[in-house]
Amino acid sequence: MSEERFGEFVLVRRHEQGHVAELVLDRPKAMNAVSTQMARSIAGACTALAEDRDVRAVVLTSTHERAFCVGADLKERNSFSDADLLRQRPVTRGAYTGVLELPVPTVAAVHGFALGGGFELALACDVIVADRTAVVGLPEVSVGVIPGGGGTQLLPRRVGAARAAELIFSARRVEAVEAGELGLVDQLVEEGRAREEALALAARIAGNSPVGLRAAKRALRLGQGLDLRAGLEVEDAAWRATAFSGDRAEGVAAFNERRKPQWPGE
Repeated sequence: MSEERFGEFVLVRRHEQGHVAELVLDRPKAMNAVSTQMARSIAGACTALAEDRDVRAVVLTSTHERAFCVGADLKERNSFSDADLLRQRPVTRGAYTGVLELPVPTVAAVHGFALGGGFELALACDVIVADRTAVVGLPEVSVGVIPGGGGTQLLPRRVGAARAAELIFSARRVEAVEAGELGLVDQLVEEGRAREEALALAARIAGNSPVGLRAAKRALRLGQGLDLRAGLEVEDAAWRATAFSGDRAEGVAAFNERRKPQWPGE
């Protein structure tokens, strides 16, 4: 396993086997509160991961024992002028959109608190694996703002408009079992196993065609919100991007030869 640090608070681990990369939030003294510096580092790490054709899946994890991420660094913001806050906005947006726009499947491994921007980082992933210590929520209206890292758009796509409205307007925190029941997280695992299970899922995902994975993710993302006819056109374009690829030829050959595919990735 190789490691690369982006600034002081973000680490990328590339696992030697399985084409899986781990994007690690590593600001334990602040429970991974997202400062300007940390946001810039998340965005930089995402740019590097997006350009790495060897990566087929990314897992978002935390080094803190009791928190995934508690959201924006409100201590930092307490010293901001309006001009400071305005200057920070594109930096923080870059972090959330960086995760959201990763071209490969992404899995969030959530334990402990995932609140505000922390939960938005998880929502930006394709799948959320949470253990039984998880507490999630979007409490931004309780401090005079709104979810600004994608929460007002990603949450209703996950749980529906009415449920998202109740959760955002009430600013309430949701514990693990209820979060699983409401669909706020996708897999609920035993305490302490979120990272392990998320990495295992990512490894299974990464065993599939890299061309197929990227095209399937593109179709899923671009098709959201479209009517059925338009969505099927998006799907057709993604299918065409895979149908004449080396991965498709290798996949069919491996199936017929009853062997494991050796994906060319093109």
